[in-house]
Amino acid sequence: MASSDALLPISAREEEPLCPYTRLPMADPNQETHGRRRRPFKGLLAVSFGLLFIAFYVALIATHDGSRSNDAGIHETKTTTSRARLAGVSEKSNAGLWKLSGDRNTPAFEWNNSMLSWQRTAFHFQPEQNWMNDPNGPLFYKGWYHFFYQYNPNAAVWGDIVWGHAVSRDLIHWVHLPIAMVADQWYDSNGVWTGSATILPDGSIVMLYTGSTDKAVQVQNLAYPEDPSDPLLLKWVKFPGNPVLVPPPGILPKDFRDPTTAWKTSEGKWRITIGSKLNRTGISLVYDTTDFKTYEKLDTLLHRVPNTGMWECVDFYPVSKTAVNGLDTSVKGPDVKHIVKASMDDTRFDHYAVGTYFDSNGTWIPDDPTIDVGMSTSLRYDYGKFYASKTFYDQNKGRRVLWSWIGESDSEAADVQKGWSSVQGIPRTVVLDTKTGNNLVQWPVEEINSLRLSSKQFDIKVSPGSVVPVDVGSAAQLDIEAEFEINKESLDKILGNASVVAVAEEFSCEKSGGSTVRGALGPFGFSVLATESLSEQTPVYFYVAKGKDSELKTIFCTDTSRSSVANDVVKPIYGSVVPVLKGEKLTMRILVDHSIVEAFGQGGRTCITSRVYPTSAIYGAAKLFLFNNALDATVTASFRVWQMNSAFIHPYSEEAFRALTRT
Repeated sequence: MASSDALLPISAREEEPLCPYTRLPMADPNQETHGRRRRPFKGLLAVSFGLLFIAFYVALIATHDGSRSNDAGIHETKTTTSRARLAGVSEKSNAGLWKLSGDRNTPAFEWNNSMLSWQRTAFHFQPEQNWMNDPNGPLFYKGWYHFFYQYNPNAAVWGDIVWGHAVSRDLIHWVHLPIAMVADQWYDSNGVWTGSATILPDGSIVMLYTGSTDKAVQVQNLAYPEDPSDPLLLKWVKFPGNPVLVPPPGILPKDFRDPTTAWKTSEGKWRITIGSKLNRTGISLVYDTTDFKTYEKLDTLLHRVPNTGMWECVDFYPVSKTAVNGLDTSVKGPDVKHIVKASMDDTRFDHYAVGTYFDSNGTWIPDDPTIDVGMSTSLRYDYGKFYASKTFYDQNKGRRVLWSWIGESDSEAADVQKGWSSVQGIPRTVVLDTKTGNNLVQWPVEEINSLRLSSKQFDIKVSPGSVVPVDVGSAAQLDIEAEFEINKESLDKILGNASVVAVAEEFSCEKSGGSTVRGALGPFGFSVLATESLSEQTPVYFYVAKGKDSELKTIFCTDTSRSSVANDVVKPIYGSVVPVLKGEKLTMRILVDHSIVEAFGQGGRTCITSRVYPTSAIYGAAKLFLFNNALDATVTASFRVWQMNSAFIHPYSEEAFRALTRT
């Protein structure tokens, strides 16, 4: 096994950029139409493609001084398309916001500073100002959790992307550090984009990240700490031989991004995967390396799914089939399943599947092909506003932790007015559900409980059609844990009545009409961030319905359609089916933090994150209600509500650093 001295340069000497592809076969764009394994091209065709690729790579290196190429495939296009779309990545768009008002010429809602100030969260991570998106390279190092993120230091909109950096002792309280990496080289001059950290056996760190070159080509680059003895990792060095990977033949220059954390193969090599697409087929390319400078591309793909489009921010990691602890990324074995997750550029959803990994050829297959990654039927980490997520193995506590970018649902103009955009979700532990065996369970990290202040316990029987105010004072920062039980007579009546129509298979949170549409056994739950009159409210609820098999199905939803009277806000109804096993009560947890609501159904089997922007249900006017809108069922709710303290999230200073050290 190579030491870190062999893996990383020990000085900043100039080295020739590496060309790791000269011996590799071209990707077959037609591979998606059949199931055969990719094979190297032979003879004259292979030589021709090899010469073409070498010419492309030489041109890429030769023009890094900023001169413009005439190559239509990579030169800057003059169009009104957003900067991010031109660059080949996604960013916030407020297209379609005006559909809500029915008139594109309707003036936007007039937000005042008091409303906008209230929207800033109290215990979710976000920079002091400006734009933030994807989480990057999270890790635990020398007693500190490090969080890097896509950041625009100049505005509250996407652009000028660098790596922001913050540190924490507990994943809750943070101090912002100076920017970790800026776009100062030809190979990342259009942006220092998403990447991942790998901690080597000797404790040293390598960071792989995507750079957008001066020709808007997506390439992979290597960076490492300037001073490994510094626990804050304040300064980073970019490998002089960057880029270490460029788009392989058959992959378009803007379809090659977001390298994963590396894992060890049985041969002792390191392996990574990178998201891409071939036509409309989403794919995950696989590379092996021994030193993180030179790479060998495998002939096989980790996975592919037709008609899913570009795969961004691919993640790959093991989960235990028997234990509830997390696993290091390199763990394999008979008691292990592997997760493939991809962020779908077309839909902005994060999909995952549980499956089996084959180390010998670097491939993975799903346990259930009908719910494969990116399909409309497939599983999602979160059924709300949740994208570009990334996990890391926390060796400090033996857990796998999930981060995710939570974008805004208001207009870009409102973001500019308030001076910031986006938050990160509360970090979550993620494990395989050992009871079902076919889905993940996510839960807020235990450290969030340290913010709990005073609490109240409630046990309330709620009759059909009732709304009950819950006296907890101001309801802008809450943690709610609840159990619900439907009256047994109501359940027996529905299950024993053949005339009751089976609607569970057809029910959809998104198309149901929301929490006001009544059924025999639901909806019931909580309305958070509500006004006294309920003119603004965000219901989080269960809906139970009879299926065609005469069994009950449970759906978990969040309805933001009445969360705000503002017309320049996207207000969807989110949700999905949640597995409920025999003998289990219905449970939910809700974290309310001003403009973000995170909901966890059945211990985190189904999760929903929402961004909401009330205009009146703010400050002391934010209320909490319990409701039961079922037609026939009486529901008993047992729940506890905690007021939540604010987290310590401050700019870097010696005083702030000392305060964080004491937490």
